Amino acid sequence: MRNRIALTAALTTGLLALTAASATAAPNESRTAASGDARACADVKLSGALPVPPAGMAVRQSVSIGPDCTPVLGPARLVPKAGPVANAQAAPAAAAADRQVRSWSEMYDCCNIRMTGLYTTSDWSSDGTVVTTSSTDATQQWNREPWNAGWSLKSSGKSADCVANCAVSTNVADASFTYKGIFDPTGNVYANTHRSTVALKADGTASCEFEVDLKNTFIGWNWQRGCE
Repeated sequence: MRNRIALTAALTTGLLALTAASATAAPNESRTAASGDARACADVKLSGALPVPPAGMAVRQSVSIGPDCTPVLGPARLVPKAGPVANAQAAPAAAAADRQVRSWSEMYDCCNIRMTGLYTTSDWSSDGTVVTTSSTDATQQWNREPWNAGWSLKSSGKSADCVANCAVSTNVADASFTYKGIFDPTGNVYANTHRSTVALKADGTASCEFEVDLKNTFIGWNWQRGCE
């Protein structure tokens, strides 16, 4: 059965680990993917949230498309942040009120080739009562194929409900991609839409929420998301 799927994942932080609540899949209208392949799934919608980990760490999680198009939620992993972490940790204490959080939302195929991705970088300062300044940049990446084929960026955007003098600054970025290439020369079968929401708070904490809508997908595709 090919389902319209909504997946919600709730994560909480502990002192030593991150744990994930059980994933739930809510089937709605049954649909067959346009490709007609028995491994294909139509109109898949996934969502979830991750807490921003301590400085110098990153939290990562993957969700794969399993049998009967059911989502399989992987564990949230707390890992050392890639890059010059030592230098960041050695920054002056006076800069403690200046924070940065990065998020990523990537869709991979069954061969672990990244098809589409949305990335955000948010900077903010706070005085413990309000967010004094904030800004968010968003970038996108997509996989191309020879002969000017593959995935393309259709549209992208970003918005913020408040950038200064607020308790929480909520920043939303989105990106829509289409595909026309080896696996579909018509350009009508595949489309991925990513949406990432980062909440920057006056107490110096933050949270990341993710959504992805897949027009058609295959068993074995996997969604990788994270923040640091």
